[in-house]
Amino acid sequence: MTRSEAGRIVFVTGGARSGKSTFAERRAAQEAAPDGPGVTYLATAQAFDDEMTDRIARHRADRPAGWVTHEEPLAVPAALRAVTTPAALLDCLSLWVSNLMLAGHTDDAVLDAADDLLRAARERGGVTVLVTNEVGFGIVPDNALARRYRDLLGWVNQRAAAASDEAHLIVSGLPLRLK
Repeated sequence: MTRSEAGRIVFVTGGARSGKSTFAERRAAQEAAPDGPGVTYLATAQAFDDEMTDRIARHRADRPAGWVTHEEPLAVPAALRAVTTPAALLDCLSLWVSNLMLAGHTDDAVLDAADDLLRAARERGGVTVLVTNEVGFGIVPDNALARRYRDLLGWVNQRAAAASDEAHLIVSGLPLRLK
């Protein structure tokens, strides 16, 4: 498969409530067929409390009617390989890494899963938009688990950004194209 035949990867990062998901949804919608297949939204969030249950319900309701939603907290590379729409939007890498860590995956296993996800994005064709939080701008966390998460997500984000065809940083709703 040549680079032109391979799937394209769009990497979107930013802080919490920066506007990254809105930007990513617009970018994915650009790839959807006007009167045909739309976007497959791969959601990694899990509801562990009422607030998160409400948040997930609001996100579902806000998506366009023609979009397919697939909720998958762990087996994201396999879920991405099953996507048949021209665009896939994965929201988000941040929760996926957290889910893998809480499921007992080692750092190496998480990084291997991230590499598998990036292979899946290239192999499937179309565009895959990856959304993630930038967690490295803040202070050094005060506990080992939080530091491990920050470091591991940073490594996953670096791999995804390096593999991407486009990369965007969203700050206060404003996109900055990185590549």
